[in-house]
Amino acid sequence: MRKVLLSAVIATFTIPMFAQWKPAGDRIKTDWAEKIDVNNVLPEYPRPIMERSEWQNLNGLWNYSIVTANQQKPQQFDGKILVPFAVESSLSGVGKSVGAENEIWYEREFTVPSSWKNKNIILHFGAVDWKTDVWVNDVKVGSHTGGFTPFSFDITPALQKGNNTLTVKVWDPTDKGYQPRGKQVNNPGGIWYTPVSGIWQTVWLEPVAEKYIQSIKTTPDIDRNMLTLSVAAKNLSDADRIEVVVSEDGKQVAKGVSINGLPVEIFMPKDVKLWSPDSPFLYDMQVSLISNGKAVDKVKSYTAMRKYSTHRDSNGIVRLQLNNKDLFQFGPLDQGWWPDGLYTAPTDEALVYDIQKTKDFGFNMIRKHIKVEPARWYTWCDKLGIIVWQDMPSGDRNPEWQNRQYFTGTEVKRSAESEANYKKEWKEIIDCLYSYPCIGTWVPFNEAWGQFKTPEIAEWTKAYDPTRLVNPASGGNHYTCGDMLDLHNYPGPEMYLYDAQRANVLGEYGGIGMVVKGHIWEPDRNWGYVQFNSSDEVLKEYAKFAEQLKQLIKTGFSAAVYTQTTDVEVEVNGLMTYDRKVIKVDEQKLKKINDSICRSLDK
Repeated sequence: MRKVLLSAVIATFTIPMFAQWKPAGDRIKTDWAEKIDVNNVLPEYPRPIMERSEWQNLNGLWNYSIVTANQQKPQQFDGKILVPFAVESSLSGVGKSVGAENEIWYEREFTVPSSWKNKNIILHFGAVDWKTDVWVNDVKVGSHTGGFTPFSFDITPALQKGNNTLTVKVWDPTDKGYQPRGKQVNNPGGIWYTPVSGIWQTVWLEPVAEKYIQSIKTTPDIDRNMLTLSVAAKNLSDADRIEVVVSEDGKQVAKGVSINGLPVEIFMPKDVKLWSPDSPFLYDMQVSLISNGKAVDKVKSYTAMRKYSTHRDSNGIVRLQLNNKDLFQFGPLDQGWWPDGLYTAPTDEALVYDIQKTKDFGFNMIRKHIKVEPARWYTWCDKLGIIVWQDMPSGDRNPEWQNRQYFTGTEVKRSAESEANYKKEWKEIIDCLYSYPCIGTWVPFNEAWGQFKTPEIAEWTKAYDPTRLVNPASGGNHYTCGDMLDLHNYPGPEMYLYDAQRANVLGEYGGIGMVVKGHIWEPDRNWGYVQFNSSDEVLKEYAKFAEQLKQLIKTGFSAAVYTQTTDVEVEVNGLMTYDRKVIKVDEQKLKKINDSICRSLDK
């Protein structure tokens, strides 16, 4: 009887909530969009590389208003928005443009569980685009700029008993500002897409002790068989201990302890297992903060032993290596856009789908193009075994693009404010992604978009993270810096420059387009670099390019990126349609082609 009454109560509250929300617009959608539950939106723990047992998800229906910038909080709200989907997206239930002259206001109530009494309460945002101000019970608790990285505030002093009110204000100038924005523009078309403004990743609460772990930085060294863990912690004293236990299948295989705020150095077992796309082995970790003999904070994590490097082969060609062995890295350009959620996948099942299909297609790498994904995306890459080239989202203005020669022109001179913001956001991106084993290459610039001070940025990136490779400018403008010379050529592969001192890679090629009726964003405005009318024609062209690529691998290419994983808005260059409902080519034949490319340097 109690269960029946509980179900009746849940139904009573659920029906009005569903009644206040429905997807906006009539464009194509994924099958996962139909599985959205407004009472349980993206319910998975949002940061599995540093996980605590207790947390509270604040996703769901919030009040929202779009108002003229620099005004007070509105007295009445426009309606409901489904967080964490951007205002412009269908799944937000709003589907409205915002513009640089306006701001978005959000508001919702929450209560802190009684079991969290005497704990400090941390409010987390996965990502909000772009400038965010936050209040709790009308008390300002923090501000943040940056559209791609997580941030958090200790809101304990602002809390009250019972209901609490959380208010968020966001301003996003899209292409009217200098900030990193990727492919967002106010007038989408061609390779430029719909703006993504406001909250677009999970919002959540977490209870912690007065002393707690804020972040972990894990560095594997397979040559020394050592794992080093740097831990940032709040209110840490010199006497407090950081203890790290590494385990496999529940059994401890290594352990390390430090005091005085020093990194923890852990000697791994002699029969250590290495991570690779063929064998993506992950070790479990537990990180504990011990004060006065008591564990005051514990987080679950994981790590992998692997190494990214370059090496000159017997023919004098500089090759990319994984774990000190040559590996041809081959994968799709993955833009991470969704017809219903824009930047935000409708469900975790959807989020992993593109990665799993990439593996199914026979690729071993993904170039994450001009976007940073939620933390769970990188964890799925770690688990499934996909190397990731991580782009910095572009912004500001562009210099002349000289892609077929080393750059001889004048770079854009950014304002001091723009330059400082780029460096701040790039550092934050590297910091938040550093511990994911899948990240193999940092890509600061793409095709001259917002490119400036390239040698300086490349040098800083390499110095800040010497464990990864640096691809300084994918597709130009080219300078003699970093670990790679990266060429773009459409539609087929071509090597029109060669650098004997660095690895040479084909950072983009392909773009074989095909319209699949009933699965397109707009009926009359679609394009591909080349277009065909049948799956067989697409696969034939793909195979032709693959044979050309294999010949160029012999003469110098060490990696390649095919454009692209899915169609995106009016681009129909994808191996899958934008709604992920149609795979355009025979999977097994595609896999056979790709396997042969990935294994082209095997000995």
